[in-house]
Amino acid sequence: MTISPTDLGALVLAGAAYLPSQPEYELACLPWNVAVAQRPPVVGVPRSVAEVVQLVQAAVACGLRVAPQATGHAAAALAPDALDRTLLLRLHRLTGVDVDPRTRTARILGGTLWSEVLAACAPHGLTAVHGSAGDVSVVGYLLGGGISFYGRTYGLGSSTVRAIEVVTADGVLRRVSATCEPDLFWAIRGGGGSFGVVVSIEVELLELPDVVGGMLLWDLAEAPHVLPAWVRWSATAPESATTALRLMRFPPTPELPDAVRGRQLVVVDGAVLGSDAEADALLAPLRALRPELDSFGRIPSHALLAVHMDPPGPTPTVTDHALLGELSDGAVAALLSVAGPDAQTSLMFAELRHLGGAFRRTIDAALPRIDAEYALFTAAIAASPELAALGLKDTADVVAALAPWSTGASLGNFDERPGDASTAFPEAVWSRLQRVREEYDPQRIWVAAHEVSAAMSGVR
Repeated sequence: MTISPTDLGALVLAGAAYLPSQPEYELACLPWNVAVAQRPPVVGVPRSVAEVVQLVQAAVACGLRVAPQATGHAAAALAPDALDRTLLLRLHRLTGVDVDPRTRTARILGGTLWSEVLAACAPHGLTAVHGSAGDVSVVGYLLGGGISFYGRTYGLGSSTVRAIEVVTADGVLRRVSATCEPDLFWAIRGGGGSFGVVVSIEVELLELPDVVGGMLLWDLAEAPHVLPAWVRWSATAPESATTALRLMRFPPTPELPDAVRGRQLVVVDGAVLGSDAEADALLAPLRALRPELDSFGRIPSHALLAVHMDPPGPTPTVTDHALLGELSDGAVAALLSVAGPDAQTSLMFAELRHLGGAFRRTIDAALPRIDAEYALFTAAIAASPELAALGLKDTADVVAALAPWSTGASLGNFDERPGDASTAFPEAVWSRLQRVREEYDPQRIWVAAHEVSAAMSGVR
């Protein structure tokens, strides 16, 4: 489909939207996952809420759908033809944070990254229930529920949301909360991007100037000892500890630290809330495994973003995931067989994120809780079509190996493949999400990575 400059009028001329013929188009379309090629007929790059409203109204008038996207971490989850008749609405220019230390809240604009939020909170001794990567957008994270290294104590990140400003398909800017248009407020928190484009979000903050956080690191050859020990340890760990274990294979790239460049490793990282003495006592069984590197200690809370060693910039990847129950010795053996030191694999990492605790506590939101003990997330570099195909197989093989321990549900924050979004929700929740979408988007204007469809997609 070809869009002429007159179709979006002054917005194209003012630099708020670009067409394929313009030099700015390619960079504006580029997602964080650079393995994904995005070629919409037009891409919008609003710098204000008013421009968001104008772009949505103009797109609808042109007969286009609208796909909001801040960073494009989950771009691979869009259906292959999702952008064919769509305005891709990139929000990376719509950023800003206003922190109110008196009420311990922050108002965050729609394209803002977690690194920006934590930098604004730090001078006030505050932090948020944030993700593990600083370059993930706040809104994208919260629309999927939000898995944090504080999560076993405080639950889903979406539980901290107090108000949302959202532009709906009719081009109206709405402020929604638990008392104002509560159905829409309920749906957006965990229900994904099928209900509008979120231009700002207000969250509660934590009074937490510092935290015990860090990592323990071993050579991957130690995985047969470390993995079962961590599984046993995590099964009885208190809610004050939220950790992850990864079986990692680092490329020999120069931007990586010397300790990890070109190596195969086991890494346990995360955070422990409490005193130094309590953290030391809790971590003692893991330290008894003699890690070659131990960085756990008290750090400024904003420094927790660096602990997980996520890629420092846009990266071509393929991923897969599953939610798991309790892990037996058989589960440990299965994971080692496909991702351990003897596995022949293209994996960059296979990760187990410890859930349970407050993640299981019900909130009044589309994603009310996570009924699982662990989240499995696995990724491979997809720098070429051949590597992408191999990575798709190898990441899927890990998920298949752990299938006997799977809950059968999915999690939007970790789901980066096209598929049936209903598997993330109980049937009653999915039906309610469909009703909310019908009320606010009867023409199906919004394109989302995990779209709420018009009809039930099957019985679970």
